[in-house]
Amino acid sequence: MMGILLVDVCWQVFSRYVLQNPSSFTDELARFLLIWLTLFGAAFLVGQKEHLAIEILSNKLNPKIQAILMNSSVLVFAFSVMVVGGLILVSTILELEQRSPNLQIPMGYVYLAIPLSGTLISYFSVMNIIHSIKGELE
Repeated sequence: MMGILLVDVCWQVFSRYVLQNPSSFTDELARFLLIWLTLFGAAFLVGQKEHLAIEILSNKLNPKIQAILMNSSVLVFAFSVMVVGGLILVSTILELEQRSPNLQIPMGYVYLAIPLSGTLISYFSVMNIIHSIKGELE
């Protein structure tokens, strides 16, 4: 995806400034690729235990409890908002047959990145909780 994004943006710049005829689909494709890269990058970081965390209150806890608490919070958010809410969003958008203006692809496919990455984040959170319970902290 990163390679496609790079080629897309380079073509956009080339067509705009050299050819003086900007390509109509490149901006939209770049936006969609960036959405997918960001969400799957977030899932990857959860799997690597490198995600952002607000640790103000949890720093006062035992490291094992802290890890379980943080991963449980991530799991609840990812599953309830990203997986369940994302599936509702995708099904609604597909039902309404909304299409992107330039590429004419169903917008539900673009939004599908939300429940897919939420599923990965949920999986990694469960695995991190299991590792924390077993005492396998980083």
